[in-house]
Amino acid sequence: MQTRAFKYLSPLIIYILAGISFTGAGWLTWIPILYAWILMPTLELFIRPDNKNLDAAEAELAKKDRAYDYMLYIIVPLQFVALYLYLSSMKTPGLLWWEVAGRTWSMGLLCGTFGINVAHELGHRSNKFEHILAKALLLTSLYMHFYIEHNKGHHKNVATPQDPSSARYNEPVYTFYFRTVIFSYLSAWKIANNEMKKQGLHVLHWRNEMLQAQLIQFLFVTGIVLMFGWLVTFYFLNAALIGFLMLETVNYIEHYGLQRKQRDDGNYERTMPHHSWNSNHILGRLMLFELSRHSDHHYLASRKYQVLQHHEDAPQLPTGYPGSMLLSLVPPLWFYVMNKKIKQLQQ
Repeated sequence: MQTRAFKYLSPLIIYILAGISFTGAGWLTWIPILYAWILMPTLELFIRPDNKNLDAAEAELAKKDRAYDYMLYIIVPLQFVALYLYLSSMKTPGLLWWEVAGRTWSMGLLCGTFGINVAHELGHRSNKFEHILAKALLLTSLYMHFYIEHNKGHHKNVATPQDPSSARYNEPVYTFYFRTVIFSYLSAWKIANNEMKKQGLHVLHWRNEMLQAQLIQFLFVTGIVLMFGWLVTFYFLNAALIGFLMLETVNYIEHYGLQRKQRDDGNYERTMPHHSWNSNHILGRLMLFELSRHSDHHYLASRKYQVLQHHEDAPQLPTGYPGSMLLSLVPPLWFYVMNKKIKQLQQ
């Protein structure tokens, strides 16, 4: 393993802190949240972004280094171990309501950072084994349809009115949540059903990916009910909700107010780096496996996370992903900062 690959093990800090949350009491149940949403955003205010790209030789070595893949693979069993520890910990007698909330938010954080984020990277790979791992991770947030809609819908329609995951100018994040969650789900059904029709199969055929996802998720939740009871299942559903709303908050900041131009033939121009917001803030990059270099990801979706590049023409978020996500939760402040940036881009 190249030395530089070790830096991507830093997300395990959140995993360790989540373990402390699930086994500790009092304020320790909130320690992953304090780390991710207070310490990280604060540090990124003082650490300069790193715009440097790997040179051609370094990128080729990194692309072929399997260590980067193995780090993603190990996340899958770790995520399910964490989920089991969380569910078991919620049966601890005498838990106070705010300790329940702390552990649930900590699990939700894992669903967003470990579950959906790593699933996003693996879902863009070319082999079925990695696709299975991606779906398994999405299962922990009950958001398996993301695999379908993101890869076959979002990347095609990004920065257009047809994409439910692209936030519109002056759209608050809270109304965006309803639009993206509902219409992304419906879009996934439409995509899966159309694939069945193209194969000459009925939309209710067992090979329909959305039918498979609903059945797997139903059996998964049923298993949790049988093993841990209804109350713990309710807590889990809240953790899953937190996880996929974290994803949608990321979608919000990545595409807010940016639009591709529509050509005379009705089609849209090719997706370019300037159609997504980018962040080179190093802590957010490491914490989310380079997800914040999102402009290059949309420009070339097949490029692995460890070789994503900075583009000079990519619009930059005011701070890293953790800080930008917090900023988006206060719409007046978000609009004040981001609308200025959009107007500058238009000029």
